[in-house]
Order: sequence, then structure tokens, then C-alpha cells
Amino acid sequence: MALKLVNRLPMLGRFGIPRCTFISPVRPSTRLSPGLPVCVACLCTSSSHCIRSHGCRQLKPDCWKRNLTTTIVREPTFVGSNSVGLHKDSFPRFRLTQLHRPTATEEEVFHRHLNSCSSSRQVLRLLRTVEIMSDTMAAAVLHCVADLEQDGHSLKDPSVLENVTIRALCLQLEEDSGRLTDGGLVSALLACTRLYLDPWSTLMVRLVSESQERLDKGEMTVEQLCILGQAMLAIEGPGSVMLEQVMSQIQRQEPAQWSLEDLSAVYRLLQSGGGLDGKYCDLLNAMHTHAVTVTSRMNPTVVSELLSVLVSLNQTQAMPLVINLCKQAVRHVPHFTDEELTLVLGALMHFGHSDHYFVQAMERYVPTVAFTSHPETVTKVMQFFSRRNILSPLVFDSVAESFVYRADEYNTSQVARQIMAYGKLGYLPPNAGDVFRKVETTLQKRFSHFQPRTLINLLHSCILVERFPVNFVSKVFGSYFLQQLQEQDTGMDRYVLSQLTQLYITVKLECPFYEGPRLLPRYRVKSFLTPGRSLETPVDTHLYNSVKNGLLNLLGARSYFGSKVLTPYCYTIDMEIKVDEDGYVLPFSLIYVCRIALCIDGQKRFTTNTRQLLGKEATKQRHLRLLGYEVVQIPFYEFEKLQTKASVVEYLHQKIFPHSYRLSW
Repeated sequence: MALKLVNRLPMLGRFGIPRCTFISPVRPSTRLSPGLPVCVACLCTSSSHCIRSHGCRQLKPDCWKRNLTTTIVREPTFVGSNSVGLHKDSFPRFRLTQLHRPTATEEEVFHRHLNSCSSSRQVLRLLRTVEIMSDTMAAAVLHCVADLEQDGHSLKDPSVLENVTIRALCLQLEEDSGRLTDGGLVSALLACTRLYLDPWSTLMVRLVSESQERLDKGEMTVEQLCILGQAMLAIEGPGSVMLEQVMSQIQRQEPAQWSLEDLSAVYRLLQSGGGLDGKYCDLLNAMHTHAVTVTSRMNPTVVSELLSVLVSLNQTQAMPLVINLCKQAVRHVPHFTDEELTLVLGALMHFGHSDHYFVQAMERYVPTVAFTSHPETVTKVMQFFSRRNILSPLVFDSVAESFVYRADEYNTSQVARQIMAYGKLGYLPPNAGDVFRKVETTLQKRFSHFQPRTLINLLHSCILVERFPVNFVSKVFGSYFLQQLQEQDTGMDRYVLSQLTQLYITVKLECPFYEGPRLLPRYRVKSFLTPGRSLETPVDTHLYNSVKNGLLNLLGARSYFGSKVLTPYCYTIDMEIKVDEDGYVLPFSLIYVCRIALCIDGQKRFTTNTRQLLGKEATKQRHLRLLGYEVVQIPFYEFEKLQTKASVVEYLHQKIFPHSYRLSW
């Protein structure tokens, strides 16, 4: 609920009288005394002034009532320049006093108590116990209420804004806006935007007007400019004139002279919308250069925030900073909150970076929290290892154990993404039976909750580790499901059709007992090898040429083998050799009796830290064997050891014809 602070007395809205529509950014402060007649619409104590200035002559005569409510409303007043004195009565009121400004220790104690509050009611209770308050403390109260009540783009309990204490605090900020410090002023303005107050309320107009005056003087610090920029983004959006003025003043300063707090504040401002349109490239580059030199002093929160900013602004040119932040993250892995670790992992995936020491730190940390971390954090861990093709049995086994017990806590997307990690790396944990029984149970209970593409990703991942979801494939091949899939925004792209086709081939080859629906021909592809995302990894060109030259020396002619042969079952064979029933090599163009498929497996077909084939490559070789091919694997780590032409020929001879001491042609 938006709060429009036009009236001076918060409780007067109860009378149901139309409020005065006059809003002025500079309005004289009226002090009310108990017992004086007052207009309930505009709080004027002079009838002539009320009629002349605010048009209250249009109201009914009964708009004049005795000022009975002023004795029960807290009327906050700042001490000196920026402090509020609080007195306690049965209904305590803020009154003008000459008490001293709170000391740094008093403010620290107040903020500590404020941060411990878990509800708005506790905040209000704390506020009533404070004897003296600075403007920054008052702004902190509003920020705390916003933290506790924000729910998306609204408040969980909008009635909190009608509380007399909050309204009185807002009233005091309105009346004494000109006496606030720069820090208190911009912080209060930002807090009001986070509480979704009406931008045209008197309070907001006063704070914005005063902020403009301070901004024109050019004396605000970088941190204060950033807070003001955040507020104007919330009020007017990226096109705000004041925001442009804020950014102009920031650009005139030298990032190398900024503190770490200032640097973080500017990054947050740019992330919020100030730099999303590609502006301020020079400023960002200067900030990146300075940030590289101070990463060693960044705490976990700053590291995660900065990585998140770099992702939001897509700063691909800032890889030196990303690398430094990753190194710093190694120290903070045990200290990240779940939300912070999720941001860090997401950023490292976005920039395609992983650090050996970071992986080791994760291997030590994840087994200790797999049962307690937030479901999205556990899922992000699996995505990170999967995206970087890092097979870590320590991590995968601990997450598999926790999955059996926590699967009901995960949403359908999280379930699918975790199983996809096992499928991509072709790894089965020791408790694979329990894991996939839990997957089956989850599918049975929540089948209709899965988005079509999410369900296909999950089922396809199962076949990559030789787990065949026959009961659910029949539903996927049905016309109703396929129609749902087509109606999604992304539609049926080639990758999804490839997944459906491989599911169909798997059922035909490995589940002969399956009698459910077949996949219609129009949903099948002819080749799994496609640009971009593909169910096959393209052959490494350098390794392919080296093997081809060796095979020429071995067989004697190019006509005795085929290259990049597309099979009727959609797989592309790197090299194929045909032999007759006696083992003689035939020209590739002739009819064959036996086919030999050479799989030239480069580094990209294996996990990065082990010599295990990825799930899709292991599935391809498994299916080729079922189709009658004799599969010969030529892995990079064996072939790269060969230094001479003779050693290459000898290696290929032993690999392709292991049972003959000499070629038989």
C-alpha cells in the first residue's frame, strides 16, 4: 500500500474526511498544541488561512474538530541537526529536546539490536525504547522494516505503514528534511522507495527536493551519490535526470582513490540499472583495474556481489578480475552463505572459469553441508561441476546420499538439474539404486508438475547412465505431451528433437520388451551432430588428421576407410573400416561383412580431471556396439605419446587388428 503523507497528523485518516490535495515541497512547520481547533483535512489552526490556501471552504462545517488526537500521536523532532529525542508516556511522543547526539557506541549498540529483530513488531518495540536517535538511525529503522516486509514488489503486511510510530517517524523526516545530514537524507529517501511510498507524497517530494539541492552543491561522497542513484532508479528508472547528474559526478572522480566500500557501491549502482545499456565503459574498465589490486581485502559478501555484478553487466573483458575473485573465493568457501555461494558458482559458470584450488575447497566443503544447505545451492554445486566437466566422486557421492533423503524438498527443476549432472559426466554413485528409485518415486508423485522440457532433460539424463525410464517414455511419446512441448515459448528446437530421437533409439535397442507408443517420424532427426548444443562432440581436428595420416600408412590407400560417416541411427562415426568374413580389409565402397568404427576421442570427450568418457560419448559407443559395429577407441592420452611415424602405425595396427601379427591383405 502506498502511503501518501499529505496530512500532518497520521491518525486523521480514520475520520473519512477528504484530505487536502495541496502538496508543497517547502511547507511551513505547524506546531500543534492540545486543545486547539484544527482542520482534520489539512491541520490548519487558522480558518482563514485554511480557506485561502487550501480550499477547505468546500468541506462540510464539521471538518473542524478539537485536536484530541495530538496527545496520543508520537510527533518526532530532531535534536540539533540530526537527532531525535524520545520520551515515554502512556502513548509516548517525540518532543524537541536539547539532548546530545548519539555517540558512535550508542549507534553501534542500536544497530546491533536492530539487526537482531526478526519482525516489524520487534523493530517498533525497539524504537519505543530508544531515548535519542540520529537521522541515520531513523533511516536504518525504515530499511530494517523494508527488509522484513518486502515480498517481491510489495509488502507482506502493508498495514505496517499505518502504524503511528512509523507515520510519526516519516512525519519528522518530512518536517526536518533540510536539517538532515547528507547520509541520513539519501538513506531515508532510499528506504522510502523500498517501502513503496507514493513518489508524490509530501515526504518523498521533500526528500527528493532536498537531495537535488545537495546534489547541485557537488559535495556528496561517492557512497552517498550511489545511494541517491539507487533511490532515483527506483523512482524514475534509468532515464532519471538526477541519476545522470549522479553518474556525471561519479565519473569526474578517480576510481583508484576509492575505498573498497565506495567501489562496491558504484558496482551495485551500475548493476541496478545505471550501466545496463552499455554506458560508462571507461568507468567500468578503470574500476576493474582498481578492483584487481584490492581483491585480497574483499570479504565473502563483496566477492559474491562483485561476481554477480560482472555477470549482470556481462563484463567478459574483465577475466583478470574474475580470476582474482575466484582465487579470493577459495579462502571464503567455508564462510559463504548459501545465497553468496550460489552467486559465485553461477558467475564462474557464466565466465567459463574454474580454479583447481577452488574445486579442492568445494570438495572439502560440500560433503559437510550437503544435507543442510539450501536446495538451490546444492543444485548449483552440481551444475558447476557438470558445466565444467569436473568429476568429483567426493561431491557427487555426498550429494547422492543427501538426494535420497531430501528429494521431497527439491522442486522439479532442482531434481532434474541434479540428475542431469550425473548423466552428463556418465557417473553412477555407489547408492545409484536408491537414487534412481527416488527419482522414479518423484516422477510418479509429481509427473504433472514437471515442465515438458525439464522432464525430457531428466529422462534423457537417465539413459546416459543406463537407467531406462520405460514407464515414463510412453507418456513422453504420446500426442498430448508432444503438443504441450510445442506450445512452450521456445518450441521444439533441434536439440529437444535430438533428445527425443535418442530416447526412441534407446528404447528400440536396449528395451526390446517396450510395447508403448513410438515416436512419430516427424519428431526425429537424421543426425545428432549439430552446431551448438549437440548429442555428439565433434572430433578434434588435429587429432583426427594425425590418425588419418597414420591410417593411410597402415592401410596403404585412402579408399580403405571412410571419414565422418553418418549411420542410419543418427550417429556420426569418425572413421569406419570394412572387412570381409576372413578379416580382409575391403574398399569402403564395397559391401561389408563386418564394420569397424574408430572413435577418435579428444580431450573434450572426457571429463577434465579424469579419463572418463562423458555420458553422451559412452552412450554413443554403447549403441554402436548394439548396432553391430566393432568399436575401437583411440583416446588422445594414448595417441599423444607416439612420437614417430612407425610408432603410430604400430599403435593403430595393435588397436584395430589386435588378434593378428600382420595385416592380411
